[in-house]
Amino acid sequence: MIGGVVNAYHEATIRLPVQAAGGQRREIETILDTGFNGSLTLPPDLIADLGLSWRTRGLVLLANGAQEPCDIYAATIIWDGKPRRILVEAADTDPLVGMGLLYRHDVRMQVVAGGAVMIEALS
Repeated sequence: MIGGVVNAYHEATIRLPVQAAGGQRREIETILDTGFNGSLTLPPDLIADLGLSWRTRGLVLLANGAQEPCDIYAATIIWDGKPRRILVEAADTDPLVGMGLLYRHDVRMQVVAGGAVMIEALS
């Protein structure tokens, strides 16, 4: 199970370990975003600090309907205690966990400041 907390802004948050290029892990505070169908967004400066490998450029569809190009990187995260290779989209926003990571999981949250966030794999 992955646990987190609802913050004072009513955002469901989890700490996500991301492996840097040198092998060390860094815990990143992320926000669950059910409107994002990818796996993870990270700001470009954090991607550079982690030394993630660039893979390609892609187009993202924003909530306002606009499409914007973005750089896509490869990363290894620790998801439910296990290493998992994912693609990370560079975005000038808070780090976001999307539905790509939440797929095949049960997500529960108590939507009050300090409420529990629980993510469990479906069997």
